[in-house]
Amino acid sequence: MGRELEAFPRPSVAVDTAVLTIGPASGLAVLLLAGDPPRLPGTFLHEGELLSEAVLRSLREKAGIRGLAPRQLHVFDAIDRDDRGRVLSVAHVDVVPAESLPPSARLAAVDDLPAMAFDHDRIVAFAVEALRSQYREEPDPAGLLRRPFTLRELRGAHESVLGRRLLPDTFRRSMLPHLEATGETERAGRGRPAELYRRP
Repeated sequence: MGRELEAFPRPSVAVDTAVLTIGPASGLAVLLLAGDPPRLPGTFLHEGELLSEAVLRSLREKAGIRGLAPRQLHVFDAIDRDDRGRVLSVAHVDVVPAESLPPSARLAAVDDLPAMAFDHDRIVAFAVEALRSQYREEPDPAGLLRRPFTLRELRGAHESVLGRRLLPDTFRRSMLPHLEATGETERAGRGRPAELYRRP
């Protein structure tokens, strides 16, 4: 007969969420809660609660945010990650346009983070690398551009996520096979109107 569950160690389980967006002036940014040190929105899992429910509760109660759909990212289980005791963090991530967040949201550039609580800097780094790996191959896979876009707008979004400049001609050649032309154009300033595209 198997041993009773009480015979095994029972670490606490937490959820922490990296909400990534393109900040108005900082490129790729992450939502942080105020504090000393600042931290990601998170909470402990309550009895009878699903992980997804805990994530949405933490975003609602601690960050005042509703309507997001975070997905599981990675489990962070370093023995010493929390000095209060053994705590596993099931990290989540969501990537949203900045207008999906309240005006009061505190954003920090991912490449210039302040010192953070626990191992939240590692969570952000993991989330950023996962996102950047997607943006190296596909056109705006997170859907940061919600409406039809020009190639220049698409390149701007990719540059913000990747944190580096991209050669326009090389970018155009790599992305065009993955896009659908809408048949519409947009005029911005002088010059020929720019074609508008969307992801299939």
